[in-house]
Amino acid sequence: MPATTVFVESWFLPIEIIKIVCTFLTSVCCAIYLCIILLNKTCHTLPMMLTANTCASTLAFACSMLSTSIVTIQNDLKQIYYQDLLCIIQCYAAYVTVFWLNYSFSIEAIYRYVIVMYPARLFFLTVKFYTIIICLSWICGVLCALVFPFLGDIVYNVDNQICQIPLRLSFSLIYSVLCMYLIPLSVTMLIYCRLVHYVKQMSKRVTPIYVISRAQREVRMVRHTVLLVMLFILLGTPYTIFIVLSFFHSAPQYHFRLAYISIDISLLLMVIVLFYFNEPLKTVVKKKFRRRTNAAMTIVL
Repeated sequence: MPATTVFVESWFLPIEIIKIVCTFLTSVCCAIYLCIILLNKTCHTLPMMLTANTCASTLAFACSMLSTSIVTIQNDLKQIYYQDLLCIIQCYAAYVTVFWLNYSFSIEAIYRYVIVMYPARLFFLTVKFYTIIICLSWICGVLCALVFPFLGDIVYNVDNQICQIPLRLSFSLIYSVLCMYLIPLSVTMLIYCRLVHYVKQMSKRVTPIYVISRAQREVRMVRHTVLLVMLFILLGTPYTIFIVLSFFHSAPQYHFRLAYISIDISLLLMVIVLFYFNEPLKTVVKKKFRRRTNAAMTIVL
């Protein structure tokens, strides 16, 4: 396919550099979190396994976005304007990994819901059960995103230097929004609302204090997950706005460049907040810093 001449805006380079920095830092943070979880026996618990799934999903999504930004900035600098197989693969990988990420939040919420509502059903609180659920979510992510290349709806956007589903009223766009965003995020939010209502009703009845305390603790954990989801949604608002606008008018010329930078920044902030709320991770890191500090003071003395 012959090359097309497109004017390169002056703000393309700094935007892509910010995206690369954010996704690279996100990838590094997630890799560190996964190493901590794998190498420390205190983190070998079911809740931390679910956290590891979220970190792995975030790492995969961040790497997908990072590779896309690297290719985009190379094409901008070399003024290459045509579609290749790598472009389609990167788009497909982005949809697969964002599916994994959003459903990882739902899986964590489901686990907390079962602890509170069905504590006697022990099989639903086992590592085996959630290993199956996680594997199914990853398989479903791979299969669900196959619809886009199969229908040929992944199109190269020359202005934004990426392959994406065009923002217009179409089956693929509605399907992606529904399956990869609305369903998992709605499940997470509904579980949180249901747990809050249940705990309030529990407080009105004669219930052992330890049961109420455990339920309140699980509600706090789901609230943390909801905060991560809300952060992801709020900072991804430009993308949502462009989708809605595309149903009535054509999207701005460089809509994907603008939307993706907000998503990449939200990913970095999300992993920082994840660490802040995760006590086992914080405990392990604090212990390591404390040991190094004590060792350094011993050498000095």
